[in-house]
Amino acid sequence: MNPIARIRLASHQLSGTHCKTPEAVVSWTGAMQAQDYNMVKWAIGVRLPGYTEKQIEEAFNQGKILRTHVLRPTWHFVSPENIRWMLSLTAEKIKASSRYRDLYLEITEELYSKSNRIIQKALEGNRHLTREAIGKELEKEKITVNSARLVHFGMRAELEGIVCSGALQGKTHTYALLDERAPATKPLHREEALAKLAQLYFQSHSPATLPDFTWWSGLSLTEARKGLEAIKSGFVAEKINGQTYWINNDFRHAPDPENFCRLLPAFDEYLVSYKDRKAVLLSEHHRKAISSNGIFRPVIMVNGQVVGLWKKTSNKKNPVISEFFEGTDVLLKSVLDEAVEAFKAF
Repeated sequence: MNPIARIRLASHQLSGTHCKTPEAVVSWTGAMQAQDYNMVKWAIGVRLPGYTEKQIEEAFNQGKILRTHVLRPTWHFVSPENIRWMLSLTAEKIKASSRYRDLYLEITEELYSKSNRIIQKALEGNRHLTREAIGKELEKEKITVNSARLVHFGMRAELEGIVCSGALQGKTHTYALLDERAPATKPLHREEALAKLAQLYFQSHSPATLPDFTWWSGLSLTEARKGLEAIKSGFVAEKINGQTYWINNDFRHAPDPENFCRLLPAFDEYLVSYKDRKAVLLSEHHRKAISSNGIFRPVIMVNGQVVGLWKKTSNKKNPVISEFFEGTDVLLKSVLDEAVEAFKAF
């Protein structure tokens, strides 16, 4: 097994975990991409053998895990203790990325200020409201809403630190006030926050490069480099294939797992969190696993390498359809069967 894949299996808590709870997995990782809610629950489950989907959803509903827009302009799972300082780092850049669309939707800063006040008032007293219910509150105050505008109003309230995820209503997501969902934390100076984000990333995603961290964090190269400079003395630097990788020494000598297979969910951190993915995904298979418009499909990983795709089905007895990129042998089939059983148990 190549050393990058071997160490990543350990740092990602895939080949063995020190995490005991769903919230511990999220806290260790820093942030987990979460636009596909069902898949990100499995991203935690695959790292917590024995845990069920129901247990992870309970942690989410209780606010031990929060879902919001942070880092790049997409949904992530984050910990309550990390959400505020992370937003302080990335919110302005995410706002900037939506300004052109704001113009098209005729949303001004004045209108955002008004919508934020309405949303905050509507949620006070631990009320958890769906996006549609938020829309009705806005309409009462003569704000025109449609699906696109609602997405922007909700995202802006998240980026301002006003709202985050609330408890599910059935299968529907809700918003709740961040101040009522997560305890206040001491603000960090920007340099402290950069260092903390770098620490979280490199401890849980190593071996990784500076460009990998820049991609994952959504920071500028200059700020990403500042973060790495502040914490690099705690990591080991190695040149591999002409690039400098930073390695968490705790996992540097992780053993090679044998006949090790996992079904990884769509958008799993094992793939999505790197700019360069060649160490675990051969170039000829890249388009099979990741579409041209950036959709990361659920993949089969064997001994650190992405070797195929899988899909969830509605058949409880046979919940998975799988397809290897290349021909399978008896050994691959047997380890896949074990991975499917783990998913069924989840």
